[in-house]
Order: sequence, then structure tokens, then C-alpha cells
Amino acid sequence: MTRFDRLIAGMQDPRAYPHPVDRVEHLETHISHVLLAGDYAYKLKKPLDLGFLDYSTREKRRFCCDEELRLNRRLAPKFYLAVVPIAGSIERPRVGGEGEVIEYAVKMRRFGQDDLLTRLSISRSLADCIAERLADFHATVPATDDASEYGTHSALIGPMLENFEQIRAHLSDEKMLARLQPLEIWTRARRDALWHVLDRRRREGRIRECHGDMHRGNIALVDGGLVIFDGIEFNPELRWIDTMSELAFLVMDLEEAGEADGARRLLNRYLELSGDYAGLLVLDFYKVYRAMVRAKVTAIRLGQEDVEPGEAARDREDFERYVALAEGYTKGKPKGLIITHGVSGTGKSRLAMELRERLPLIHIRSDLERKRLFGLPVQARTGSGIQAGIYTPEAGDRTYRRLQELASLVLDAGYSPFVDATFLKMSRRAPFLGLATQKGCPCIILDLAASSNLLRERVGRRQAKGTDPSEADLRVLEAQLASDEPLAQAERSLAIGVDSNRPPKLEELVRVLAWDSGHREMQE
Repeated sequence: MTRFDRLIAGMQDPRAYPHPVDRVEHLETHISHVLLAGDYAYKLKKPLDLGFLDYSTREKRRFCCDEELRLNRRLAPKFYLAVVPIAGSIERPRVGGEGEVIEYAVKMRRFGQDDLLTRLSISRSLADCIAERLADFHATVPATDDASEYGTHSALIGPMLENFEQIRAHLSDEKMLARLQPLEIWTRARRDALWHVLDRRRREGRIRECHGDMHRGNIALVDGGLVIFDGIEFNPELRWIDTMSELAFLVMDLEEAGEADGARRLLNRYLELSGDYAGLLVLDFYKVYRAMVRAKVTAIRLGQEDVEPGEAARDREDFERYVALAEGYTKGKPKGLIITHGVSGTGKSRLAMELRERLPLIHIRSDLERKRLFGLPVQARTGSGIQAGIYTPEAGDRTYRRLQELASLVLDAGYSPFVDATFLKMSRRAPFLGLATQKGCPCIILDLAASSNLLRERVGRRQAKGTDPSEADLRVLEAQLASDEPLAQAERSLAIGVDSNRPPKLEELVRVLAWDSGHREMQE
């Protein structure tokens, strides 16, 4: 038994702690030991040097403990409490004791394993909460500067290619290894094809000091509050990354767990808060990388000599599932363009929010993008009158041009945009129909209508609540009803009528909006 192993054994004695402890639970990972003692958890770093991680000396372990505290207090300030010295002797350690320090530990508030997102289904409110926390986090953490190597060509591709190298070093199954080459070739080709995009993202400040390990196992819901923990402290290259790479890890992880609806909701909410729709151009590139990170971890376990047969079978299944997931991200998918037509109160945004969970749609909302163009918060109330303030004809032209730019970008990224705006004028709709033709994809117009009395009731109720990004009031509604241009005959051939006097038939809409379904008619 090594000196460090003896220390860990000594820390399993309840008397090692300065607070009440009935018994100590011991958890071990490949790089650390965690002692669960009373209301707290103490994390000690193993004396290792793995190349990408160096805990080989006590001074380096102390530094990484300090870094872990600093970094994780950004997202979990109430749970990361202190770096504490361990004194006493190896056999009889004392946490926080006086005398010569023999080791250091990160002291954390303890929570149950059942609180982890791996044990929970992701609800709508939780998906929104995570997206909001992540968007705010990415907006406030520091960005790299021009002198830094983070986000450069070599820093970006190095970890991606290392995944393939390490998998090959730990696996001997030829059938499994044969699937790596196409993925590696695709990774190199996409890196080259996207390099101008990736470089622009670096120059625009999208390389930031992120969490670095954003997956379900590092997210918990404790006492109704969100806790994101265990960010990467040991290697800055793995946390100074593209914010979209961070998001890609979580989206991939949710999709792998069968939580596609939650993943879509989280992605859309993050995009509408961050405005980073350009990140979609690199999202699948990063999702392949993140899936291969997980495949690498399972490959390393498979390569260990002491793995039990049952565990090895599960690891093999996990490996093949992550590789299949990565392969799926490299393939194109059917896509199309959806726009809406309907005055305020017809339920365009509500319908979009429902459909964007059931289908791989990217929701682009005019109310949000108009305010973003003018540098305003989502919930800002400008008090603009009809054809005044941010609602002048010129502001409207600018907003619709922005919507068209975003729709084009989303299509170029391989996704299907759902453009949520009134589109009352044929001149507003025509450029989007032309965009679909230009991109060689289908276009659908969701034509929403409801009785005027119901519209007035909905708009009035929405204004009274004051929580919706839309500023349309009853005066705006009356002006819209008077100026609406019905769909022309050519447009009607692309339209699906939606009677929003009653809840829409969502499953029927999902069926006809599936781009490869072959039909475009709603059944009565």
C-alpha cells in the first residue's frame, strides 16, 4: 500500500474530521478520491502525471485545488467551500488540523447521487434553467486574447485527433477500429472546411474560459436549485474552448440519453438568449468531437486487464453507441424552411415553442431579433407607438433582413429554421420563398387565424402580464387586421392552415412538417 493509499484509508475514520461524522463513504475516480463525511465532501487529487494532467507533487495538487475552487465557484458558489489542509499523520490524518501539512483537499457541500441529472428526466423548466445559466455564464467569463494559443488551429484539432490515437492504443478489435478512420477523415476535412468560421469565432471572442466538462453527470438539481460542478481545473486547454463546444457536449449527452426533446429545447433557448446562431455552423463538428471523447473513455476501460466480463460487455455497447452517434452527426439530414403568417395573438410563438421540441427546428423570433438589433434586453418595453421607435417601417425592413440572414445561416448549417413573425405583407414573404428556392429546400407557410374577439382577448391578457417580448397592444392588433395581405394563390400551395381558435393538432403538424414525410396536407 502506497503512502497516499494509507492516507485515504486513514481519512475513512470519522475522527479525522472537525465536525460530526457517523461514517465516511469513499468514492474513487481515475484521478481523485472523494470522502463523503457528514454534510461535506472532501476531494483529494491522486499523485499522477498523465501528460494532460499533472498532480505529481503536493505543490501541484495544492495549485489545482485552488484552481478547482476558483473555477467552480463561478457556477456553484454555495457548494465549493474551501481548500483545506490535512495535517496529523498518514495513519491518523486531521482535516484542518494544526502542524505540518501532508496534503490538501477541496471541501464541498455534499448532495445526493439521486440529485444528478443522470438520474432525472430533463423537464422543460430545467432545460430552460440550464440554458439560461449557461448563456449568462458564457457572456460573463473572460475571452481569449490575440496573443493566446487557445482556439488556434493546433489547439483545436489536437484533442480531436488524440481521441482517435488513444482509442487505437486501447482497442484491438479490428471491426471496432475500422469505424474510426472515416470519422477521423471527416474530422480533418470539416476542420479545414470550417477553418475560416472557427478563426472568426476566435476573433469575435467565442473562445472563453468555460466549464470544460459540461455533461449530465456534472449537473445536479439540489433543493430545487441548479448546481453545475466539477469543471476542468487540471488543463486550461480543455476549458479555454469555443462556447459552442461546451454546449455541444451537453446537447450530445442529452441526445445519447434519449432526451432529444430536452436537448432541442435547451439548444433553442440558449440560441435565443445568446444570439449565437452562427455557432450552428460548427455545432455538429463539436458534437462529433464530444461523442468521441466519450467513446475514448469507454475504450480506455475496455483496454484494462481487470475489467469484469459483464462490465466489458456494457462498455462495448457504450463504445459502439457513441461511435454510432458520432457517425450520425456526420450525415446530412432533410431540412426546410418554415415561416408563419398571422397577426398578433394567433399563437405563432406558442406553436413554434411546441414544435421546436418535437422536430429539429431552430426557432427565430422576430420580437427577440428586433430588440437584439437595437441593443435592447428581451423583456425591454420601449413604449414605441405604431410606426414609431423600433417599429418604424425602416426598423421593420431591417428586422426582416436580419431574419432572412439568420434563416440562410441556419440552412447553411444543415438545420431547419422556423421564422416566427407576422409576415403580413407579400413583400415580406417573397424573399423567404426565394431563399428556399435558392437553397434547394422546401418551404412551408403556417397560416394561423383566429376570431377577432379571441385575438383581442389574448393580446390584452398578454399585455397585462407584461412578460412577453412582444409589445403589440390592441391598437397594433387593429392596425394589423386592417393591413394584412392574404396569401396569394402561389403561396397557398405552400401553406398549412392552422385554426388557432382551438389548440392545434400538434401530432398531425409534426407529421406533415417532417421534411421526408412525402405529404403536406393536414387531415381533417
